Amino acid sequence: MSAPVAAVDIGTNSVRLLVRSPDGSTLERLMRITRLGEGVDANGHLDPAAIERTLAVLREYRAVMDRFGVTRARAAATSAARDAADRDELLDAAEAALGVRPELLSGEEEGRLSFLGATAGLPASRGPFLVVDIGGGSTEFSYGTTTCEATTSVDMGCVRMTERFLHHDPPLPEELSACLSVAEIHLDDVVREIPAAPEAATFVGLAGTVTTAAAVEIGLATYDRDRIHHFVLTKAAAEDVFRTLATESHDERLGNPGLEPARADVIVGGMCVLVSIMRRLQFGECLVSEADILDGLAMSIAG
Repeated sequence: MSAPVAAVDIGTNSVRLLVRSPDGSTLERLMRITRLGEGVDANGHLDPAAIERTLAVLREYRAVMDRFGVTRARAAATSAARDAADRDELLDAAEAALGVRPELLSGEEEGRLSFLGATAGLPASRGPFLVVDIGGGSTEFSYGTTTCEATTSVDMGCVRMTERFLHHDPPLPEELSACLSVAEIHLDDVVREIPAAPEAATFVGLAGTVTTAAAVEIGLATYDRDRIHHFVLTKAAAEDVFRTLATESHDERLGNPGLEPARADVIVGGMCVLVSIMRRLQFGECLVSEADILDGLAMSIAG
């Protein structure tokens, strides 16, 4: 019997691990917020402290992989690494810590892997799908039914939008307005690249902003993947979560069950992206998915 496989996603805001058994079941799924992309949008370089936080998590993940006897793994670095001039320093150190050299994915590759992971458990009858992965530095849009037919990546994410526009606590109305306006401009680009995007039968939302919005709407005191996965977040509920979080200070936000403390400073930037998508593309609901690029990475090597 073949050994388990592992996938590692080194993102702008978080670093995640998935270990899957040969039969495709999940053995371990971990997430740590390291904020690798902190400051990258402004200065084009990775912060040494952010690199070290990320490497510490990768060393932890290597130990987990060894415990499960993983012999095949695929690691991916995304938006923050794409934007950083010193990305090779990160990739070299990450390879030493993890034992696998992370691949620097393009936004399009990221989108295709996210689509693969997110739609694997969905019937084709619910398609065509628009799979949207709201990351820390970028957001990927992927369209298709049984396969990804079109994908595009735009430079908006919870960390990037926060650092660019949301400088007060709580954000000023004009800051929120600027953030929403820029998101809408990006969405105009998405519709030009993928004209069929607004006609998708199912809008599937991925990553921390979307799952956090679901958790806050449900009022989850403790994380419960089964309750979040395939939860239907209505536009009205997303708007309500956005209004609540955007008008609270950082410390007030911490009182919302379902909001991870380490995400409290960037969740409003992420919610600006989510509500802009639902407004501009006129989606009445979002199917929240906990299956994403990690699952796509694991599936790509499991065969």
